[in-house]
Parts: sequence; C-alpha cells; structure tokens
Amino acid sequence: MRPKPDHGPLGERSVTPGEPWLPVEVFDRLGSTNDEIRARPRTWRVVVAERQDAGRGRLGRSWTTTPGTGLAVSVLVPPPASGPAWAPLLAGLAVHRAVLEVADLLTALKWPNDVLVPSDGDRKLAGLLCEWTTQGVVVGLGLNVGTAREDLPLDAATSLHAARAGGASGSSGTPGAPKTPGVDRANVLTAYLVHLARLLREDTGPSGAVQAAYAAACSTVGRVVEVHEPGGGVLRGMATGVDDAGRLAVRTAEGTYAVSAGDVVHVRSR
Repeated sequence: MRPKPDHGPLGERSVTPGEPWLPVEVFDRLGSTNDEIRARPRTWRVVVAERQDAGRGRLGRSWTTTPGTGLAVSVLVPPPASGPAWAPLLAGLAVHRAVLEVADLLTALKWPNDVLVPSDGDRKLAGLLCEWTTQGVVVGLGLNVGTAREDLPLDAATSLHAARAGGASGSSGTPGAPKTPGVDRANVLTAYLVHLARLLREDTGPSGAVQAAYAAACSTVGRVVEVHEPGGGVLRGMATGVDDAGRLAVRTAEGTYAVSAGDVVHVRSR
C-alpha cells in the first residue's frame, strides 16, 4: 500500500515556498524520499520524510534520519540550463545560502555534493544525491539540523545545532556571544526551496553568474585533492576550477584532468 502524507511535525508548520513548488508533502516514514519522487514524478514536487529508513548517499552509502532532528527532502526539478551535471552543484549552493540566511552559519561546498562547516573542522553538514529521470532531475538532500554532537553517527559529521553550539558563526555571529534559539527545520526547508528555484531560474548557461557564485563558495577549488575514481584509480593534484560542464579540473604532474565522477578527499596541509 502506498504511504500517504500525514503532515507530522513539519507538516504542522506552514512550509510555503510558493511558486513554482507544489505543496510540500510530509511523510511520517519512508524508505527513500528519492524513490517516492521517482515512483510518482511531477515537476516541482517536494517530498519530506520525518524518518527515512533506506536513504541513499553517493557510492551506495546509506543515509538514515532520526525523527525531528534533520531534513530528508527530495524534489523533482527541470535540468539546469548549464546541464544536468550542475544540478547537485546548484542545490549545494542553495543549501549554502539557506543556512547562512536562516542560521547565520557560513558553510563551504565540497565538489560535487557535500556541504561542510569550515569553523567546525570542515565537518559535513549535508549531502546531496541526484538521480536523472525522463521527467527531470531528482535532487535528494539530507541535512542535520537539531542533532546533538554526541548523537551524530560520525566524528566527521556535524549539525546546525552542534556547529552553532561550538561557536561557529557566519558573517555577523561572534564566537562566545550568547547563543541564538535553535534553528527551525521548516524555515531551513523553505529557504532551501526558495534559493534552489531562484538559482535554476537565474542559471543562464555555462560561464554565467550562477557558476561564478558556485566557484566562490566551493572550498575544493584551490586545494590539493585526491580523487578516488569509480574504476579504483586515485588521482592526486591541485583542484583548479570547475568547467562549463560541471567537471572538476585537477592539475597533476602529467597534465590537467576533467573529473566528472569520483569521491574527493581534501588533503590537509601539514
């Protein structure tokens, strides 16, 4: 039997991103928000799960959510004007802007689909998984909002609550100042959807202002990286930029390579 939205805790709040989005559907429990979108695709559909049991990250990794502490949301959007490969990059930029707006927390983007908090040891705040369909691009987002530090599954992970409690701040916050109230998940979700729709609308194609904004927020560019390629090889070099096709340019002793897929590791300087 198909699960039905039951408008749980998030649904009780007014999540109103407005056009072009369809009304937000909140499910108490789903296996995967991406799977729900793919099973019943409608452009600009928004699906949220309070609990997600079989969510997927990149490279087959699992992604589960604890009710009431995070956001597990998938949407179906038209392919970006710059090409489908830009979908996770623009979605990451939308998260970056939403978190700064709602939580006053400055994040950095790790190519192609992670959102990190530099002031919290570059811990991972959110991850994205895009899947392509004939109807458009399914963009899945998992974002840790209210999870306490001790409840995070990995030391490399963080949440808005943990990062802000640790003194991380954005453009106007001051470490050591009195903490502001906890961030509301509905506000984060609304801001993310508004920014994502705006970026897709403003995307005029390769080498435009949207691509420049992504490059400015991407901490992978200018770093020494190791790219673990799908075939098992490892490419090490300097990430010099993101090309018009959304690929990461990596300069090595043998030349510059355009990377379209792979697990990127930021190499820390000693």
